[in-house]
Amino acid sequence: MEQREIEIFLTVGEELHFGRSAERLHISVAMVSKTIKKIERAVGAALFDRTSRRVALTPIGRRLYDDLRPAYQQILDGVERAVAAGRGIDGALRVGFLGTVVAQFVLQVAEVFHARHPACQVHIQESRYADGLGLLYGDAVDILLLAAPGMAPDLSESPVLFQEPPVLAVSARHPFARRESVCLDDLARDKVLRPRGVPDELEALSVPTHAPGGRPIERGVEFGTIQEMFALVGAGRGIFPVPTHASLYDVRPDIAYVPISDGLPFQWRLVWRTAGETNRVRAFCQAARDFVDTHGDPLIEQARPNG
Repeated sequence: MEQREIEIFLTVGEELHFGRSAERLHISVAMVSKTIKKIERAVGAALFDRTSRRVALTPIGRRLYDDLRPAYQQILDGVERAVAAGRGIDGALRVGFLGTVVAQFVLQVAEVFHARHPACQVHIQESRYADGLGLLYGDAVDILLLAAPGMAPDLSESPVLFQEPPVLAVSARHPFARRESVCLDDLARDKVLRPRGVPDELEALSVPTHAPGGRPIERGVEFGTIQEMFALVGAGRGIFPVPTHASLYDVRPDIAYVPISDGLPFQWRLVWRTAGETNRVRAFCQAARDFVDTHGDPLIEQARPNG
């Protein structure tokens, strides 16, 4: 069956009237009747019971209608989304971020983006550790700024925009607070807090299951937000590695930040669902890359005097 034939069949199945179907499709009644007969010959059974007074689907026709309707609507919706994605950069773009400081970077990129594409509005939304990639998969945001790769086959990501060395957040009363640096082996000497909702493979990028020396790294209580994490660390309930910018923006009297000498850097990039990629998403990624090329590390540079 060709697309036009499917359209005619579904329209007759909905209207249950050849005349109204022909009018709706802007074709002749004869063409509607000819097409239905052609489909019935291909199927090998009548699809409609037709009298001078009424048109009704046969059991086979009803089954075919029920099978084709959702699939055909999905095709139409997909074409509509593709057309919308291919149009000019207008409408709205929803950008998610993790951490209040990172919001400054997102807002600055949004300003660059909006200057280039004034017809498109950028709406930002803060994510929580517990959200994981849920904002993307739940269609709450179109693109998400993360300090980790997407690590899923249905996700796309930008190149690394900037990276930061890790520091270890510890209680100001912790023995580590008096040290100039720690190493990954030191993580096995305390309990490392665990972010709720973060997949194990993503978490392992900053906190391995075992220290380089072989000792297991014990996990502590879970937290769902950044503020929960800081409260737990300040209370001595555990330790947690964070990006360097935390030592500049999240200064607290109950927390100390100690550089991790051999820790992997936090690499910030934009992540989005491949199926949801649009001109808006691509343009925002380009604006982010251009901003970083011009300003350097946006989180560290902003904290420097006259930076």
